[in-house]
Amino acid sequence: MLGIMRKYKQSPVIKVVFGVIVLSFIGTIFLVWGKGEGKLTPSSYAVKVDRTKISYEEFQRTYYRLRDIYVQLYGPALTPDLEKQLNVKKQALDTLVEGALVRNAARDMGIKVSKDDVQQAIAAMPSFQVNGAFSFNQYVQVLKANRIAPKEFEEGQKDELMIKKAQDQIKSRATVSDDEARELFRKRNDRLAISYVSYSPDDVKAEIKLTDQELTDFLAKNQNDFKTPEKISITYVMVDPLKVGGLEVSEADIQAWYQKNIDRYQGPAGILPLAEVKEKVREDARRFKAGQHAYELAAAAINKNKATGDIGAVARALGAKTEETALFTAQQPAPALAGETELIRRAFILKEGELGGPVETKKGIYLIKIKERKPAEVPPLAQIRAQVEEKAKTAKAVDLAKKKAEEAQAKLAKGDSTGLTLRDSGPFAFDAKGNIPTVGASPELMEAAFKLTTAAPAPKEPIRVGARWIAFRLKERTELNAANFAAQKEKIKQEILPRKQDDEYRKWIEELRSKAKIEINPALKDI
Repeated sequence: MLGIMRKYKQSPVIKVVFGVIVLSFIGTIFLVWGKGEGKLTPSSYAVKVDRTKISYEEFQRTYYRLRDIYVQLYGPALTPDLEKQLNVKKQALDTLVEGALVRNAARDMGIKVSKDDVQQAIAAMPSFQVNGAFSFNQYVQVLKANRIAPKEFEEGQKDELMIKKAQDQIKSRATVSDDEARELFRKRNDRLAISYVSYSPDDVKAEIKLTDQELTDFLAKNQNDFKTPEKISITYVMVDPLKVGGLEVSEADIQAWYQKNIDRYQGPAGILPLAEVKEKVREDARRFKAGQHAYELAAAAINKNKATGDIGAVARALGAKTEETALFTAQQPAPALAGETELIRRAFILKEGELGGPVETKKGIYLIKIKERKPAEVPPLAQIRAQVEEKAKTAKAVDLAKKKAEEAQAKLAKGDSTGLTLRDSGPFAFDAKGNIPTVGASPELMEAAFKLTTAAPAPKEPIRVGARWIAFRLKERTELNAANFAAQKEKIKQEILPRKQDDEYRKWIEELRSKAKIEINPALKDI
């Protein structure tokens, strides 16, 4: 199963399935981990749900359980960023909250679980069976291996059965009407064609004329889109550690460097003896020692001239020369500083007149001073009129395309196509991916089209497909196999029922949430 889920993990269907898997852990989380241990201090709770307090320890255990599922699903692809994107910690918290809501509601509903219920449920678990029959010895050994006391486990199982009974009771409210069954039958059997007209921003952009006032207003509301980036020019000194000179590397230095960095000197058969790599070790040690020495000299020069901000004096103290750049942005640094990411970052946060550094990079050690700073600014409209006009037209075109589609849809709903250049899709069957001939892929449009009838041939609103707005009406609908509906109706209802049951359950959970007092520990509110 996990192999299939990995293969299709980006599929919307698999995401829904995975959500069901996560929800299935509501009961078992409490079954395995119990209800918390010891007394809770105010700082140790994760969340309070009405009269139930859930410990931070329970939250951690739930989180790691869910995370393990994602690790099996995504493997090495589960990076910290992806985990954050998936909201695994929030899922864990929501799972615990939902479990508490359902358990409390089950008690309020008067749901009871007997000892016989618990015993039968435990006896039916494959983990506790030997040759298909419950084994008490197996039961004891499994619990012992997982450090769970039988009483704790049985209490957890009682809670889980209570939750299950509550879920079943709520789901039993769900029903499927004849109309819902007929709608699915027709999706599977009917063929239809639509007539439509589409409007995209590109189609209508040429119609847009903007006044100077409109452009001025647009620029005022969207200044960040036109603001020129901050620019600086710097004076800098770059020290090459290897040119500082005056450093000797002793035999003791070589030996110490080799021992400390022995993993750097690997050969096909393992660690190479010092005798074989001595010259490389000597050079590495010299570079390191030179870097330290040069950094110390640079720091001393900066500190000595900090009060005056005289970068020329810094250069003279180091026997180096000053260099200058033209104005540049953080995104497009001066050619001489290409690749020096940390240096650029430090330069842009430097204050006027302040000496910056030392900044050590692969090229050397830099000391810097701002020569000129040009703040970010919005140029006058006259200078950037073309750019403003283009962006303003693009924004207006989106609104205009939608407006034209809405006007066209209103006409089609009245059976009027005057002035509209309609296209026909040709006949098509229902497709869950929404592929409609000549239109494109839109599950939303596909669903809306299959709701159309000869009595109600047009929807109220157009539908957006990609960058276009589509106004449409039913051209023809061919009902196939209509006589077979009566024979298939009950079977179709049974197919629809699980979804309706899940919808009923989710609606109930949302109602419980809306009425409950849920207090999340402030330390967890930003997860």
